Amino acid sequence: MNLPRIIPLVLIMLAGYSFSAQAIPEFARTYELSCSACHSAFPKLNAFGEHFAASNYKLPNWREKTLDLGDSRLALPDHVPLAIRAQAYIQGRSAEFIDTLSGETIDANSDFQSPYLVKLLSSAPLSEHLTYYFYGIFAEKGENGTVIIEDAWIRYDDVFCTKVGFQLGQFQVSDLMFPRELRLTFQDYMVYRMANITYERGMLLDRDFGPFSLGLGLVNGNGIEESFNINSPGYRRPDRLFDNNNSKSLFGRLGAEIGPVTVGLFGLTGKQHTATGPAGLEIGDGDSDIRVSGVDFSGEIAGKTSWFVQYLWNRWDDFLQPGPDNDFPQQSDDYDWGGGFLGIDYIPNEKWALSALYNYADAGDLDDTDTIYEGIDINTLTLTASYYFMRNAKGIIEVNFDFLDTEDQSGLYYTGHLTRENYLLLGFDVAF
Repeated sequence: MNLPRIIPLVLIMLAGYSFSAQAIPEFARTYELSCSACHSAFPKLNAFGEHFAASNYKLPNWREKTLDLGDSRLALPDHVPLAIRAQAYIQGRSAEFIDTLSGETIDANSDFQSPYLVKLLSSAPLSEHLTYYFYGIFAEKGENGTVIIEDAWIRYDDVFCTKVGFQLGQFQVSDLMFPRELRLTFQDYMVYRMANITYERGMLLDRDFGPFSLGLGLVNGNGIEESFNINSPGYRRPDRLFDNNNSKSLFGRLGAEIGPVTVGLFGLTGKQHTATGPAGLEIGDGDSDIRVSGVDFSGEIAGKTSWFVQYLWNRWDDFLQPGPDNDFPQQSDDYDWGGGFLGIDYIPNEKWALSALYNYADAGDLDDTDTIYEGIDINTLTLTASYYFMRNAKGIIEVNFDFLDTEDQSGLYYTGHLTRENYLLLGFDVAF
């Protein structure tokens, strides 16, 4: 038994919960641990992996992994902390591309999606309480020649010695519930995407209170892709606006462990662009007040099976903005819709992981508006089998069943559930 290695593992189990991101193989290299120390089946975290994240992505002996430069106020990692994740798939599907305005169709019922993405990740502690984390994606979903930075934040885990964590940067609001980057399925947690609570720029405060956890945050509310020149003072000023209005989105989650079940209540209030133009494809000149409320549950059964449930209720006030090029057939001051998902992961041994994910959403008041938002409707079941060649390399086979009836074009535009989204996917997911 290696006591210098085991003692930090035991100590970290006493740490509290914090905002999660995906773990990376770099941590295994740094601390000379197997990926299985943190992952029940990569990328899914086990209990220790969750506590590692809660300890600001470091072990108590983190300082031993830095260069000895004779300066106690400098803690540089003893190597450049980088990791890579890559995905490659073959997919057969019934869905296709249909131009919303013209109806022009691009159909490929078999598709080589390789590489699906190549991801570069990095993280390291910079002081006893300060850690950074980021990843960038190259050629995501076939977009060769592009790089996008998604998670990118710096976190201080003990503000004014209060045990409050403070995180600043880009992150997913939905990570307060179930981090999308840690799912075992290729299929997404769709309601998070539809409700626009994924990547944002902002800040988060979080703390544990015994069996309770609280996270509160503010974000710009316009995603991570916009920025604007600041030119009102004059020519070629260097700074830029990242937000597009004076409002911020406020969100929070209160979590509690009740026996074997974890329960969470989520809420968000803020603003988003209105939609206008043909099929609602254009950005309006106003803002829509949005409110999101949600509940989540999760737990484990016999150590090998984990389950999780999420439901969100959404209200978008005055979201569809009439204009000269559109006359929405169904007008409402408030557009209410809801949706959620149910997932089960079964990990019988170190080579196999079996997953099921049910996605459901009802477009509600956005139905029959002849806009792209009719497409919020979804009713699918996804079954996934992952075979692990090694701890950090797996093959995946996934089948998606669509239970939603297809709809014929009923308005001026090609919107709604025009085709089914059944698919069969095979491929590889590796990290190193």
